[in-house]
Amino acid sequence: MALRDDFTTQLKTAMLAKDAALVLSLRSITAKLKDFDIAARPKGIDKIPDDDIIAMLRGMVKSRRESVEMYRQGKREELAAKEEAEIVVIESFLPQQMDGAAMEAAVRAAIAESGATAPKEMGKVMTVLKAKYAASLDMGKIGPIVKAQLGG
Repeated sequence: MALRDDFTTQLKTAMLAKDAALVLSLRSITAKLKDFDIAARPKGIDKIPDDDIIAMLRGMVKSRRESVEMYRQGKREELAAKEEAEIVVIESFLPQQMDGAAMEAAVRAAIAESGATAPKEMGKVMTVLKAKYAASLDMGKIGPIVKAQLGG
C-alpha cells in the first residue's frame, strides 16, 4: 500500500507547509480513495490494491482534463488553471508512462507471446499487455498500435 502511504505523508507535509492548493488536491484524492474502498467492501476487500488506485488516479486525471476543456470553452481560465494544477499533483503519483518506441516494442512482444496474427485476435494481445504493463501503459493509446501491427 505504498501509494496510500504517499498520499498521507504528502498531505501532512503540505498541511505543515500551509500549501492550500496541494492540501485541497490531496484531500480530493484521499476522498476518492475512501469512496473506492467503501465500494469494494461488499466484495470482501477492505482497501483496494495499488493497481486499482492507479486506475482511479488515471480516471481523475481524465475527468479533470475534460473539465479544463469545458472551462476553456466557457472562457473560465482561472478554473482551468486550478484543474491543471490538480492534474500535476495527481500525475505525480502515477508511474512513468511508456514512450512511443517502448509501446511499439511491448506490442511486438505481446503479439509474439499471444500468437495473434489477425486484428480479430486483438483481445489476446491486449490481455497480455494489461497483465505485464498495466501500470505504465495507457490502454487507450495502445489499442491503435496493436491494431496497426496486426494489420487492421
